[in-house]
Amino acid sequence: MTQPRATLQAMTPEAEQASGTQSIPINNLPFRVGREARLGMDKGNLVIKERRKLDHSPNNDIYLIDHGKPLNISREHFLIEKDGNGGYKLVDRGSACGTQVGNNSVGGRDQGGDCPLLPGTVIIIGTPSSPYIYKFTIED
Repeated sequence: MTQPRATLQAMTPEAEQASGTQSIPINNLPFRVGREARLGMDKGNLVIKERRKLDHSPNNDIYLIDHGKPLNISREHFLIEKDGNGGYKLVDRGSACGTQVGNNSVGGRDQGGDCPLLPGTVIIIGTPSSPYIYKFTIED
């Protein structure tokens, strides 16, 4: 029997552009999400600077590119993990703008917090008006 596969599905063009894909597989838990902070310009083009090779693992499993002004996505924004009852939860990692999880607001102003995450839940990364909208799905 194979494990169900959790994904984040981009619901807006901005979300797909931020992640570079329409479907983000959640292959390991906890799954950490944050903003790409290594952006720069080269001959008028946006480029990602090379990550320095250090002896520690990256801070995130996926790095999203936030083109907004102001920014909605923090460098270490949230993570998805098991809740201990076989389900999932979203945990804010001290983000500045928080995350909208369905009808719940989680975190923001560096407060942290967590919320149950059910299949089909819409996640807005940042303020309620953020264009970075994803849907949490479980595929059998």
